[in-house]
Amino acid sequence: MKITVLGAGAWGTALARLLAQSGHAVTLWDFFPETLTQIQRTGHNERYLPGIALPSSLRVQPDADAALAGADLVVVAIVSKAFREVTRHLASFRGCVVSVTKGIEYETGLTMSGILAANAPHARLAAMSGPTFALEVARGVPTAIVAASADATTAQTVQALFHRASFRVYTSADVLGVELGGALKNVIAIAAGACDGLGFGDNTKAALVTRAIAEIRRLGVACGAQPDTFTGLSGLGDLMVTCFSQLSRNRGFGERVGRGEKIDDILARMVAVAEGYPTARSAHQLGRTRGVTTPIIDEVHAVLYAGKDPGEAVRALMGRETKAED
Repeated sequence: MKITVLGAGAWGTALARLLAQSGHAVTLWDFFPETLTQIQRTGHNERYLPGIALPSSLRVQPDADAALAGADLVVVAIVSKAFREVTRHLASFRGCVVSVTKGIEYETGLTMSGILAANAPHARLAAMSGPTFALEVARGVPTAIVAASADATTAQTVQALFHRASFRVYTSADVLGVELGGALKNVIAIAAGACDGLGFGDNTKAALVTRAIAEIRRLGVACGAQPDTFTGLSGLGDLMVTCFSQLSRNRGFGERVGRGEKIDDILARMVAVAEGYPTARSAHQLGRTRGVTTPIIDEVHAVLYAGKDPGEAVRALMGRETKAED
């Protein structure tokens, strides 16, 4: 199959590598031609996947339209803030498009598949999400993920395309739930990191993750997702790995916030985007729009966008009115 991967960050490169190793003709595009030049010249993407050799068959192409020409399937692995702009190139595409981007558009409240529905109206759409750090996938660490599509045949096509011995793919029909789980967990991971930065222990983080999954499910169901999705790979699974792992950009971002570093300074020094930062703003607004109580998301938003002290945010959560567990 002829496949184009849009985005040469860690995740896009890792998936391009996996697909090329499976014998597919893979072309990789990115905003930054210097990244593609390095891949072509050295066979490595040292900025995002240090020490990982890439297949010699992997092609790079700095022109988006040229990269997409003749493709049977497109994987979109770009940051959420650029998603709408880049996917306009798919207006006439009639193959399968798989989004692996985790985010919520602030202006519309749409997940990435919602944007694709408008920008790629002739394509068959799928979303793929789960507890998957790119570096571990590239190293062949056993991993499981879920491919979701409203069309069962499309979901099964994506499953067959990506599935291999170290990369197990499940299917789902709940595209919205899979995408919301993947996006909202990044906000919670910032809170988990802040707990680390503040010096709290395992009790704190376990309580945070448990209450967070209830909050994510509540918001997701209000948006039209299925409740069971949030106890699966793209919900609880992704939430756990992102909140606890040292590989998590969002958890690391939150840890630095918890230590008192200025947010602008943290953002300026990050190699890759912490998607939980823009998603906190979108999720906060989505909760207000849907009339859903989202105390953890609200406190993360207050810390990131209103300058609230992280310790005070924790005290606000602990001091809420007592209630039964839901």
